[in-house]
Parts: sequence; C-alpha cells; structure tokens
Amino acid sequence: MRLTLMLIAITLVLAAASLLVGKAQIPLTAWVAAADDPRWVVILELRVPRAALAILIGAALGMSGAALQGYTRNPLADPAVLGVSSMAALGAVLTFYLGALGNLPGVVPAGAMAGALIGAGILLALAGIASSVVTFVLAGVVLNIVAGAGVSLALSLAPDPWAVAEIVNWLMGALTDRSAADFWMALPFVVIGMGLIVGTGRALDALTLGEVGAQSLGVDLNRTRWLLVSGVGLAAGASVAVTGVVGFVGLVTPHLLRPLVGARPSALLLPSAIGGAAIVLLGDIIVRLLPAAAEVKLGVAMAAFGGPFFLALLFAMRRRMA
Repeated sequence: MRLTLMLIAITLVLAAASLLVGKAQIPLTAWVAAADDPRWVVILELRVPRAALAILIGAALGMSGAALQGYTRNPLADPAVLGVSSMAALGAVLTFYLGALGNLPGVVPAGAMAGALIGAGILLALAGIASSVVTFVLAGVVLNIVAGAGVSLALSLAPDPWAVAEIVNWLMGALTDRSAADFWMALPFVVIGMGLIVGTGRALDALTLGEVGAQSLGVDLNRTRWLLVSGVGLAAGASVAVTGVVGFVGLVTPHLLRPLVGARPSALLLPSAIGGAAIVLLGDIIVRLLPAAAEVKLGVAMAAFGGPFFLALLFAMRRRMA
C-alpha cells in the first residue's frame, strides 16, 4: 500500500508538471487568471488531454507488460511480444490507403483497434487450445513478423512521398496534438482491457509453479489465455490507436518495481499500471523540454531509454546463466 501511494503521488506531481511545461511556458499565475485568459485554451484544449492520455496509455502498457511477464515467466515479455501492437499499427497504416475516407475523424483509431482485435484472434488460432507457453510466445513472434512485413509492404507501395511521411510519422508514436476526443475514445477499451487483465491475477500467481502446477490448483489455462489476450489486445490496441507505437513501457516498468513488490505477479499489476503512467508522463515532459526545432517523438525517446535498459537486462540474464 505504501508503494502504491508513493507511485500515485509521483504520478500526480508529474501530471501537474506536464500542465506547466512545454515549448510555451505557462506560469502559475495563469491558473488564477480570469476564465477568458487565452492561456486557458492551451491548458484545457492541449495540455489536460495530453496529460490524461499519457496516464491512460502508460497504465495500459505497464499493466499489460507485467501480466505478460507473469504469464510467460519471461522477463523480456511486453505487449509487443504478442504482435498485438504491430497488428494495431498495421491496421492504422492501411487506413491511409482509403483516400478521402482515411481523413475522416476516428478512421485511423478504428483501423488500429480492428487490427489489434484481429491480431488477438489470429494469435489464439495459431497457439491452439491446449498449447504451451512456448507455443503461445512463438505464435506471437510469427504474428509480429507478419505485421511488420505488412507495414513494410504498405510503405513500399505508398502512392506518394507524403503518404510515406505520414505513415512513418504516425508509427513513431507521440502525444502531440491529441485531443479530449482521443482520450474518451480510448478510455472504455483500456478500462475493459485492464479489467480483464486483473481477472487473471490468481492464475498468474499459480503459473509461478508451472503449467502443471497451475492446472493442479484448478486454473483453467485456456480461459486465462483468452482473458489475457483479450485484455492486452484491448488495452494495448487502444493505446496504439490514439498515440502510435510507444515501446518499452511494458518491459521497463515491471522490472523497476518488481524488487519493491516481490515475486507474486498479481501484486505487480496495479503498481505497474501506476508506474507506467508516471514513466510516460516523464518521457512526454522530457521530449517537450529538449532543445530541438521540432518536438522529438515520444516513441523515439522511449526507445532511446528502453534500448540500453533491454541490453543491460540481457547482460544480467547472461551473467546469471553463466
């Protein structure tokens, strides 16, 4: 409980900082200014939705990563390992080929959500009903490769350089110019997805004994797989739908918090959600403060941080296995 309260306090502080900082500095005096002060437009229309969306997608990705690491007993697992994020990206990229229809509000997010849900369904079909965790992970790898090839094909067949630039720009992932409509669009899917993930908590704890041990305790592995894939598909898919691909949050957050929580996977779910929100908020604040002509994409910044973390994790695992 103490850790949870501390993480909530850190997230609230970062959320407040997110409202104050940016390319255009808004001093504290603006908060007590009259309602017709033009700075309130920046606060309410740009910064509040941006901070709220950072909290939402951070929580979704952080909890998804913790659940996947608990299920697979693999410290390198995150939402991308299932291929759901890649399928969501593919679904969004394909909407750029719809011409005028692709410019309608909500078309890109709808394509991303459709890709995520289709990816989850294909994953279940590839893994089979009675598959092992290894088969399940390999099915996710196959799905990831196919989705990546689809995105590459879409880029190579793009009708003009502007379409390529638009696709690449979206794939980098960012919270720039997101509105309250994006937040409300993603919210129900993320909430439902996280609820399904929380429902796997008991099964994740039992799986620490292995699949045979979990089954001896009465855990329905097939039901657990359905809940997990559906939950991650909805939560991570909705995140990709509104922000593009923001990686490494689901990988890094559980590793930072696991020494403070312990080995029980269910106990890590809520702290990872709050910690993921704090990490995305911090990353978004940093990209706004970097001295660059154009704002660095959040997905690029998270990769710059997560890549070295991933390598350090691999070296640590190698030393333990030696």
